[in-house]
Amino acid sequence: MRILITGGAGALGRELVSAFHGHQVTACDHRALDVTDRDRVLQVLGRVEPDAVVHTAAWTNVDGCERDPDRAYLVNALGTRHVVEGARLVGAIVCYLSTDYVFDGRGDRPYTEWDATNPLSVYGRSKLGGEGELDPGDLVVRTSWLAGPTGRSFVRTVLERAGTGQQLEVVDDQKGCPTFVSDLAEMVRRLVVTRRRGLYHVTNQGVASWYELARDVLAVAAMDPDVVRPIATSEQDPPRPAPRPAYSVLDNAAMRLARLPLLDDYHEPLARLVKELLA
Repeated sequence: MRILITGGAGALGRELVSAFHGHQVTACDHRALDVTDRDRVLQVLGRVEPDAVVHTAAWTNVDGCERDPDRAYLVNALGTRHVVEGARLVGAIVCYLSTDYVFDGRGDRPYTEWDATNPLSVYGRSKLGGEGELDPGDLVVRTSWLAGPTGRSFVRTVLERAGTGQQLEVVDDQKGCPTFVSDLAEMVRRLVVTRRRGLYHVTNQGVASWYELARDVLAVAAMDPDVVRPIATSEQDPPRPAPRPAYSVLDNAAMRLARLPLLDDYHEPLARLVKELLA
């Protein structure tokens, strides 16, 4: 297949290039393909003529989105409209990467693909807006709490701060599914090349709070987990501009019901990533 990847310089984009080894891959970073520029999007897709566009380009700064809603919607919603329009012109499907932030997190059970959305933040609303730009014949992959070997991530931040001897204060009242880009990229490849359509939740298995995940990171790194102190979201200083869902655990129901293999428990890729970051 001919695959075009938007956001190709990001942590997930890089892993997707590796995952689609053996296919004809064009990975575009922001300079090569600014999704807010409709003419440029149509030009690039018309030249590449992909069979599928894996659309990872997004503005994922949750607090930045809260401060600048217009930019959030321009990149995450209207930018997706441009990608879908270009894909329609060349007969390509779109695989759009979305987020657990489309839910309000006020429940106490994992969200399935058929649960009603209710985003609390501008980021969540703009990503849900992007979902709404797709056609039924496209593919939406919602995921959560991404970490990988490149770029900034929670895992890297915990290791860096603990390495300086700092005590860490980490919220213990937000729960989700830690997900690792290498595992996610492989499943995206599988969904795309087997021509799956519709909405799938794709996360590593297992649930943690940010506090529990921080302790897991340090335990794997043979560092003292007790340097992490749990706090409530309301205790964060300074407070975050954007609200976060308290319980945004995604049930991979569509994958399970379709008898697709679920991703490993998050502790396994976490151990591999920590080892890689400390090497």
